[in-house]
Amino acid sequence: MNTKPSSLIGRISFGEKIGYSLGDAASNLYWKTFEFYLMIFYTDVFGISAAAIGTMLLVTRLADAVADPIMGSIADRTITRWGHFRPYLIWFAVPLAVAGVLTFSTPHLSGGGKVIYAYITYSLLMFLYTAVNIPYTALMGVMTSNSLERTAISSIRFIGAFTAGIFVQYLTPSFVRLFGHGNDVLGWQMTMVLYGVLAVAMLILCFATTRERVAPPPQQKSDLSGDLKALVGSRSWQVLIGVLLLVLAAFAIKGSDSAYYFKYFVQNEKLLPPFLVSNGLAFVAAVSVASYLAKIFGKKALFMFAIGAGGLVIGGFWMVGPADIAAIFALQIVSSFIIGFNSPLVFAMFADVADEAEWRAGRRNTGLVFASAIFSTKAGWAIGAWMFGLLLSYFGYIPNVAQTARSLFGIILATSWVPCLLLLAAAALMQLYPLTEAQMVKIEGDLELRRAKASETPTS
Repeated sequence: MNTKPSSLIGRISFGEKIGYSLGDAASNLYWKTFEFYLMIFYTDVFGISAAAIGTMLLVTRLADAVADPIMGSIADRTITRWGHFRPYLIWFAVPLAVAGVLTFSTPHLSGGGKVIYAYITYSLLMFLYTAVNIPYTALMGVMTSNSLERTAISSIRFIGAFTAGIFVQYLTPSFVRLFGHGNDVLGWQMTMVLYGVLAVAMLILCFATTRERVAPPPQQKSDLSGDLKALVGSRSWQVLIGVLLLVLAAFAIKGSDSAYYFKYFVQNEKLLPPFLVSNGLAFVAAVSVASYLAKIFGKKALFMFAIGAGGLVIGGFWMVGPADIAAIFALQIVSSFIIGFNSPLVFAMFADVADEAEWRAGRRNTGLVFASAIFSTKAGWAIGAWMFGLLLSYFGYIPNVAQTARSLFGIILATSWVPCLLLLAAAALMQLYPLTEAQMVKIEGDLELRRAKASETPTS
C-alpha cells in the first residue's frame, strides 16, 4: 500500500523536467519559424503568391488527418527497451533537420515548379515533425500519473519552448543577414542549417534525461478502431479539439501578419525582432506562474480567462496608428502575458483526457490522444495561414511595393479583429469542457488502485 500523500505520488525531478523541455525547445526552432517567417519567406523571398501558399498550407495539413493518428497509434504500439515514445526523438532528429534546410532552400524553378517544390519539401518537413513531435508530446502523459505534476512539467516545457521562440523571433533576421551577406536565399538556407544542428542536440539530450513510467493496462489488446471510437465519443476531447483549432488559427493569422505589419504599416522592419521578443518574454513570464495559478483557479477557468481577456486586448490593435509604437508594444506585451497562461494548460488537459479514457474504458491510448492534439494544432495553424493568405489576396496585397489603403486595411484587420473574434469564440466553447479538478483527483485515485491491484495479480 502506498502511504505517500497524493500530492507527492508521481513526483519527478526538476532535472528531468528541464530535460523534457529541451524537446519542445527543439520543436519550436521550427514552429516559431513557421509561425512568424514562413509566409513572408515564401511570398517575398521565394516569389510564390500569398493565395497559393495559403492553399498549400491548408492542403498539406489534410494529409495529417491520416498521418497524425497513425503516428500516435504506431507510437502507442512501439515496444523498445527505451519505452514507447522516447526512441522517436533520436530516430528522426537528423532527417527533420535535413528537411528543414530543404524547405528553406530556393532552387531556380518556374512559378509552377516553385509551388510543386514547396508542396514536396514542406510536406516532408511536416511529416518528420509529426514523427518527432507526437511521441515527444505523448511522453509527458507517461512520465507521471499525477495531474498537477503534469501541469508543472508542461509549464517548464513551455518555458523551454518560448525561450527557443524568443531566440528564433529575435535572431532569425540577423542570422539571415549574417549568413547571406545580402543574399536572403543563402541566408535562409544557412540559418536552417544552424537550427537543425541545435535541434538535433536538444532532442538527444531530451531522450537521455527522461523516463517513461506509466504503462497501459497489462491486459490491453491492440484495437485501433475501438480506441478511435472511444476518443471521438469523449466530450472532453471534442471540446479541446475545437478550442485548439480556433486558438491556433488566431495565432497563425496574427503571427504571420507581424512581418507584414511592421514592413508595410509601421514601415520599420527593425522593430519586428524586439516586438516578437516582447511577445516571447511575456509568454515566458506567464508560463512560469501558470502552474501556481491553475492550482488556485483550476485549469478550465484560467484557460477561459486567458484566451478571452487576451483576445479582447488584441482587438485594441485596431485603434493604434503606425507612429504609436509604445501602444503597439504595450498591447503585445499585455495580450501575450494573459494568453500565455493557456499554453501549459491545454496539453495538461489532454493528458487528463488520456486518464479519463483509461478510467472509463480500461484502455490507455496516450499516443493517440496527443496525436489528435498535435493534429488540431497543425490544422488550426494551417486554417489560419490559409485564411491569412486569402485575406492578403482579397485586399490586393502585392509583395515588396508600397501598399494601397485597401491592402493596409487587410493587414491591420489580420492583427486585430480577426484573431480577437476567434479567441473569444474559443473561450465560449471552453465553457463546455466537463472535467473538473475534483473529478481528476478521483480519476487519479481510482487508476492508482487499479494499477496496484493489477501489479499484485499473478499472471498465468
